[in-house]
Amino acid sequence: MFNSFAHNKRSLFLTFFIFFATLIISGQDVESHRIMFYNVENLFDTFDDSLTRDEEFLPDGDRHWNSNKFYKKLNTIYKVVLGVGEWNPPAVVALCEVENRFVLNQLVYETPLKKFDYRIIHFESPDRRGIDVAMLYRKEFFQVDTAFPIPINFKFDKNSKTRDILYVKGTFDEMDTIHLFVNHWPSRYGGYMKTKAKREYVASVLKLATDSILKINNQANIVIMGDLNDGPTEESLIDFLQAKTDTNEIKNTQLVNLLALNADAGTLKYQGHWDLFDQVIVSGAMLDSGTGYKVKGNEAHIFKQDFLLEDDEKYLGQKPFRTYSGFRYIGGYSDHLPVYLDVIYKD
Repeated sequence: MFNSFAHNKRSLFLTFFIFFATLIISGQDVESHRIMFYNVENLFDTFDDSLTRDEEFLPDGDRHWNSNKFYKKLNTIYKVVLGVGEWNPPAVVALCEVENRFVLNQLVYETPLKKFDYRIIHFESPDRRGIDVAMLYRKEFFQVDTAFPIPINFKFDKNSKTRDILYVKGTFDEMDTIHLFVNHWPSRYGGYMKTKAKREYVASVLKLATDSILKINNQANIVIMGDLNDGPTEESLIDFLQAKTDTNEIKNTQLVNLLALNADAGTLKYQGHWDLFDQVIVSGAMLDSGTGYKVKGNEAHIFKQDFLLEDDEKYLGQKPFRTYSGFRYIGGYSDHLPVYLDVIYKD
């Protein structure tokens, strides 16, 4: 009798376990994968590249850059990656302001990130300072199908050079295709109005690329991330890229700027004012409803932890704890804060 009761109890437990497991799995998130973007503020090596203007970041240059500072910089970046991932580093890490493949190799293979088996996607761009965009990915979670740079050739200023847009097509866990674009648009150096047309031109090139994808598949999963050197309401974003600033009645073929939903957000601070230049933009098909790849909670986030900040003595409040203040080395992390989003797959 006792054996019969024990058997029935075990059977009942197993039945409930299967029932609740089915509820959890059915129609819910299979797994969440984190994608981050980080402007790392001038990750240069210590060697002279005769083809670029990297003289500032040499041992005898104006910033007195050396091996100790370089390796400290690598350590700060890996700590940020671990922090964003909450000790499980993101599946995808997009970066800008990296000089070359060498610095990426050092970051991936000569810091504790080597434990997580990251792979590197990088192409040399024609930027005169020699800084590029790049992407790291954990091959156990993300599988790459295609990767190439999208060049920017200004028709109105053929002598001007800037960073390429990095395009990567792949899958998480060999499921549906996702299209990733990593950006670092032209800076405002030289004046806002003088440089405005360049950012608008890059936005138009990016828009052409996303439109070509959406024309083939109107439910395509697209994630655009980067330092755009413009805020979400600038003409480059609103008129040229046509990225919406709210999620109301968004169609699958439209783009929506997830960080624009937080009007008080900021990723860098200039003369006491926080700007939102580092952004995450997705296709409407990725909003969290229905099936397929979705952005968890329809939200992107700014990683604004205390260790990335310092007191702003001049303008009050806090500001990013950067590597340099002008030409004075202070040994911090970056002048930008990282941003990230979580992608889930729903069936």
